[in-house]
This record gives sequence, C-alpha cells and structure tokens, in this order.
Amino acid sequence: MSVIEKLICTQPDGSISFGNYQLAAKSKADNFEHSGDLYKVKTFREITKLERNGMFVYESVPGTTVLNMKASDQEMSFQVEGAEDAQITLELQEETEYQVFVGDANIGNMKTNLGGKLSLSVELSEGSPVPVKIVKSI
Repeated sequence: MSVIEKLICTQPDGSISFGNYQLAAKSKADNFEHSGDLYKVKTFREITKLERNGMFVYESVPGTTVLNMKASDQEMSFQVEGAEDAQITLELQEETEYQVFVGDANIGNMKTNLGGKLSLSVELSEGSPVPVKIVKSI
C-alpha cells in the first residue's frame, strides 16, 4: 500500500486515512471536515500527528501513514505503515482498560492513564501495513 497523496482523506467506507512518512519536510493539512468534525494532520518522516476539533487523537514517532481509521466509544481500528518500527500514542477514554491487537496477535490488555493516553509499539516495514485494533474491555 502506498502513502496518502493528500495528507488526509475520507475513504469510501467512511473511515479516514492520513499521514506520509516519506516526506522530508514537515507538512500539514488543517480544517479537514469529516462527519461534522474538523481534523488537522501534521506529518513527515519523523512524526505524524492527528487532532480532531483541536484535541489530540494520534501520534507516531517516527512518522507513519494510517489507513482506514475508524473510531467509536467501544473500538478504534486502523492499518499503519512506516519505514521502521514506531511508537504510537492514542487518545481514548481516561482510566479505561482496552484489549489491544497488533497484526494477528492479541498483545493483551492495557489501561489508559488519567489523560486517556495509550501507547504501544508496532513493528513496521515499508510497504506492509499492519492492522491495529483497540477494543474497550467489558
């Protein structure tokens, strides 16, 4: 799969895709409207960040391309691609336990902190998107 030509776009299934880890210089797209929300993305090879309505949603170090991101109160899913392994931080519900899946593996339960942040590492190689799914534990 390739990087996103536009820094952020809506997919036919209603999800969003964003980021471009191949850019040498920082680039951003602001005021992208999707489902009544305004998104802002900043991306290049060192970092990718996504905000919704001015609030943190996603960050990766180094930069990544995120494909088909969908989020609800119960679950977040997306595919991520990058040139090398990435540390990903997500904003979810605060002090909540989630079951985390990376690739085909259940990597266990993780609990968000007071600010709702959850961090995970993903092994990446260019041209091979890795599916990530985070499901709220019941």
